[in-house]
Amino acid sequence: MLKKKKKLSKRAIKEDKLITSFNNILAFIDEYRSKIMLYGGIALVTAFLIIFFVNRNIQLNQQAGLELSRMIKIYDSGSYIEAINGKPGTKLVGLKKIVEDYGGTKNGETAKIFLANSYNLLGKYDDAYKYFKDYDGNINMYKAASLAGQGDYFASKKEYTKAGDYFEKAAHINELVALNPEYLLKAGINYLFAGNKTKAKDILNNIKTDYKSFTILNQVDKYLVQAE
Repeated sequence: MLKKKKKLSKRAIKEDKLITSFNNILAFIDEYRSKIMLYGGIALVTAFLIIFFVNRNIQLNQQAGLELSRMIKIYDSGSYIEAINGKPGTKLVGLKKIVEDYGGTKNGETAKIFLANSYNLLGKYDDAYKYFKDYDGNINMYKAASLAGQGDYFASKKEYTKAGDYFEKAAHINELVALNPEYLLKAGINYLFAGNKTKAKDILNNIKTDYKSFTILNQVDKYLVQAE
């Protein structure tokens, strides 16, 4: 009796096409190696390979951006389960699927942060931690969010010192990240919970010095009293 063939996912099909294309290129190089070397064409083939993969990455990133832009509205509305899973039968592809198909592209990595935040806001901290930790993009705002998300995870596990460390790192990714004072406040609170009053006090005082115009100052004094 013949076994039923396993249906390939869209991602698997895409990867298979990429592998086939790449193998065809390698076969071409192997077949004409002597001529390529004779005419000094190795540099041209290398350039061709670079262009091939760069163009493919651009196309994948554009598609990821399109699908992410459609899903952001759902995320912003607070429908986090729908944001994660999407809407079957529509063009609304869930964040989880976007990450699966386009992780590694710039927009795919951005989707990873929104996916992690969705899990975090649903109280699914283990799932959130997985994607926060896996972020591999180069956007400072999301680098900081990745670290802060890991801080939330360790705070939920009552590992307060580790949580404080992650929040402190998040606040120092880049001075222009708007959430820096909030990250520092969370770092101070977690160090306070960990019993490290000296470090908590230093951080909270730094907030008062460096972020004088921020409304978050209203909360700082409350925790400074506890750090005395």
